[in-house]
Amino acid sequence: MDLSFTPEEQAFREEVRAFFAENLPKEMSDAVRAGGELTKDIMDRYHTLLNDKGWLATTWPEEFGGPGWSPVQRHIFEEEACRAYAPRIVPFGLAMLGPVLQQFGSKAQQDYYLPRILSGEDWWCQGYSEPGAGSDLASLKTRAVRDGDDYVINGQKTWTTLGQHANKIFCLVRTDPDVKQQKGISFILVDLDTPGIEMRPIKLIEGGHEVNEVFFTDVRVPAENLVGEENQGWTIAKFLLTHERTNIAGVGFSMQSLEEVKALARKVMRNGRPLIEDPLFAARVAQVEIDLEAMKLTNLRMLYKAQKQGAPGPETSILKIKGTVIGQELKDLARRALGPSAAPFPGLLSANLDPAPEDAAHNAARYFNNRKTSIFGGSNEIQRNILTKTMLEL
Repeated sequence: MDLSFTPEEQAFREEVRAFFAENLPKEMSDAVRAGGELTKDIMDRYHTLLNDKGWLATTWPEEFGGPGWSPVQRHIFEEEACRAYAPRIVPFGLAMLGPVLQQFGSKAQQDYYLPRILSGEDWWCQGYSEPGAGSDLASLKTRAVRDGDDYVINGQKTWTTLGQHANKIFCLVRTDPDVKQQKGISFILVDLDTPGIEMRPIKLIEGGHEVNEVFFTDVRVPAENLVGEENQGWTIAKFLLTHERTNIAGVGFSMQSLEEVKALARKVMRNGRPLIEDPLFAARVAQVEIDLEAMKLTNLRMLYKAQKQGAPGPETSILKIKGTVIGQELKDLARRALGPSAAPFPGLLSANLDPAPEDAAHNAARYFNNRKTSIFGGSNEIQRNILTKTMLEL
């Protein structure tokens, strides 16, 4: 395969770069650069900005309101968005549920929900993990029992990212407890305003409120909200997770982080010289840069394959593993570059320490928050099992 970009793809890159330079508000890029939690207002405004341009649903075909981009165009867009410090597109409706509805949903579900995802009228969150069903998702216990024209749902979901902003949740529920675990699961859409739903915040180690737990008590959901067939949920879940894992890899975000680490290491002085000249630190930076370059090439190969076949395959697990490991290494390098200035409680530092760089404030939070990436979306250990079974046939 040819890994170089065509003249048309290079022209597309320039178009995307010019769009961000001219239209991305400075307060948005400053908020992303600072590394703190983004407000709902910023995420909503960015959603609208891209939707007005027709560049929001990057994975959707034109028939459903997307730009109809190739996988390579989506890759270029992500690189340039990261380069401009644009907010990350909230993925639950656009990158997860949207493709599911296009593949498995009824015509009525597509006509109703897809335009509402684009307009921002519906903000979706994901109801997959449970206290006893994380990496072993097939062991989920949340139960949905058919009662006339409704399903009645009881159970609990956890680690529901940005659920505090959502008005809808898509859930995996057990509809048949008497068959093999994977065969008794269904995929259903739930309005969070339905009586019997309670959402509680979970405070993270760095103090943020990004995730929640959701409780369902005799929640009645119309049977028409079932996506696909009853007990087909595991097939739908696997389809959705291939899209989620590709998104988690975050090649563009790691490229952004690498440049930040290099810039930081040029500013920080250690033993009278810039840290970037320290042999041990420079070797770690060089190794992660080599790993990132290899992942970029792997990503392009997968994009080339997806462009021919139309969908990502099980090798997305490779991107998920390497992408999260590289992202964590970069956050660790930034933390080590800052030394004591990266302490999560800077008020405890002694007064005779050198002033911390301006961008030090959020580095500890970034480091601790980023520990999650090798666990969510299917832990990296589970991804290695998937690769062993599907690609190595062991």
